Amino acid sequence: MSVRSMKVWSWLHTWTSLVCTLFMLLLCLTGLPLIFHHEIGHLLGTEIEAPEMPADTPHVSLDRILQVGEERHPGQGGMFISREPDDDRVWYLTMADTPASTSGLHQVAIDARTGEILGEPQLESGFMYIVSSLHIDLFAGLPGMLFLGLMGVLLLISLISGAVLYAPFMQKLAFGEVRRQRTRRLKWLDLHNLLGIVTLVWFLVVGATGVLNAWADLIVKAWQNDQLSSMLAPYQGQPPQEPGSLEAAVRSARQHLPDMQIQFVAFPGTSFSSPHHYGVFMHGNQALTAHLSQPVLVDATTALVTDSRPLPWYFNALQISRPLHFGDYGGKALQIIWAILDVLTIILLGSGLYLWFAKRSRRKTGTSMATRPDLPSTEAEQQT
Repeated sequence: MSVRSMKVWSWLHTWTSLVCTLFMLLLCLTGLPLIFHHEIGHLLGTEIEAPEMPADTPHVSLDRILQVGEERHPGQGGMFISREPDDDRVWYLTMADTPASTSGLHQVAIDARTGEILGEPQLESGFMYIVSSLHIDLFAGLPGMLFLGLMGVLLLISLISGAVLYAPFMQKLAFGEVRRQRTRRLKWLDLHNLLGIVTLVWFLVVGATGVLNAWADLIVKAWQNDQLSSMLAPYQGQPPQEPGSLEAAVRSARQHLPDMQIQFVAFPGTSFSSPHHYGVFMHGNQALTAHLSQPVLVDATTALVTDSRPLPWYFNALQISRPLHFGDYGGKALQIIWAILDVLTIILLGSGLYLWFAKRSRRKTGTSMATRPDLPSTEAEQQT
């Protein structure tokens, strides 16, 4: 690599890293508890626990579930009803004044077998709410999500440029070598480069999936304006009717896609349905397909399926990115690996900041680094 190319890559790596590092540190610190959000919920007592019953205990009707929620919060109606992918014993019913409400929402956890209320998860308070809001949008809504997406793009550039610089830097060194005879700053440089190359693939994956998650609202809107609008075209101009049975709508969706399971149901008038439909989202039964959905639009009045199409590739990419971002694919073992790599990344980011401030301090005192014969060029020492 020429000296000029080295300077360009070094400048690119330094400044993209500096701009995004503080935000990446925040995301890594908040991402660590989110990896174990279920376990933390159990410790804090905020996780809903379903009582043990025989496996063949029958489930009550979804219409009864909705009735229980309406009795708990009079004047409010259903927006969404969902359940955990691996637990069909609890329904989570989200309720609001109108289907388009963005505040004043309540969620009621209802036992699917008895119809009894198990609890009301707090949607806008608590430790995990603060952590997830900081991680997702910095409490700034869509602008915050888009900003963090931009920081994610800068991160990807810094990782690629760091990998380009790493190759000539390591030409005369064994992999993983941290030279003890060097000054503290240069030993941290060796450690920074080592951590960077060890976590490179993981950080690229988490960074890329993070960008997709940050732009989730834009992806959903693209789907709504494209595929969903086409699916709802026959109903344009028709006045909405009073919704009928939720249970009948879900039964029709199950009959339409018998090899899939219910993920969630969007009530008429919400962003994932229409004023005329229940939007029943189904997912597969395998490890990968469990995170891939297919919507079934069911006429809210007649309970007849009107349309169902596989989601477009960009929406599927978003769905796959979410569990991959937090290590939700491989159970506890993958969560632990994700947590270890997260901690290593925090050290990597912190060492990058230290190296940059240390270099600026040296410049202010008028000192300069001498060229060492064991490095390909002085520019390699400028990596941060």
